[in-house]
Amino acid sequence: TMAKSDTDDWITLNVGGQRFLTCRSTLLLKEPGCMLARMFASQEHNMMPSSQDSTGAFCIDRSPKYFEPILNYLRTGNLIIDPNVNPEGVLEEAKYYGIDSIIPKLESLAHTHTVQRDAKPLTRRDVVDVLIGTSTSSSKDKSEQELRFQGTNLEGADLSRLDLRHINFKYANLRGANLTGANMSWSLLERADLSHCQMEGAQMLGVKMVCANLEAANLKGSNFEDPAGSRANLEGVNLKGANLEGSIMAGINLRVATLKNVNMQNCDLRMAVLAGADLENCNLSGSDLHEANLRGANLKDATLELMLTPLHMSQTIR
Repeated sequence: TMAKSDTDDWITLNVGGQRFLTCRSTLLLKEPGCMLARMFASQEHNMMPSSQDSTGAFCIDRSPKYFEPILNYLRTGNLIIDPNVNPEGVLEEAKYYGIDSIIPKLESLAHTHTVQRDAKPLTRRDVVDVLIGTSTSSSKDKSEQELRFQGTNLEGADLSRLDLRHINFKYANLRGANLTGANMSWSLLERADLSHCQMEGAQMLGVKMVCANLEAANLKGSNFEDPAGSRANLEGVNLKGANLEGSIMAGINLRVATLKNVNMQNCDLRMAVLAGADLENCNLSGSDLHEANLRGANLKDATLELMLTPLHMSQTIR
């Protein structure tokens, strides 16, 4: 048989318990100065190989997941990283093995990967994972239980039918999110962006939504009335063009709110505070405004037909 050169020898590596079969030339030729090349070089520049397992494979106590892209790079000269592999992990291994030629590219990939993840909105899965890991023990103080999603990006997230009570969503971006049938009672949504949200049939008992943006949101059939007496506070909220048809809003605070072009047909607005609100072109037909406070409200072109109780002048005069 023809004698084989040193570069054609096959070598088995045991990296973190996973075996990799490669030839000596792969480890030597691409990056001759790297740790792997020096482990198996026959020249005076070599370093002592690592210990071997029972099968003769050379043991390296590193992550096999991040080693595989590096070995493939030494084989082909192309750096290919699967989508489920974090470039930052491959970068750490490249530094460890001394594969200097790919470190700049990996640093760039790791930075891009981090920026992309930070920029992406949270998903239903992210929220569900947090909810599952939260204690609901009644012995704890409510302030300790309050989940804090303050300032987070949940744009377009599907949060339908979830139990989201007592959560701090202050300043959060929920634009276009699906909150259909969700229970957001007693949550804090101050200055949150809920524009274009789907919130049909949502439970909003005692919710605090001061100055929130609900422009063009769909809140059809939602419920804001707490039988225990806590009142939903939507003071200064922007509901321009929203749909609130058939919603239960008895006792709600909509002081100085923008309700321009809102569909509020057949709503329960008994004892609601609408003082100073802009109700221009708002459709209130069929709604119950018994004892509601409309002092200083702008009712220009508002539809007030088929009211369940007559609207007294004293309710609208400053």
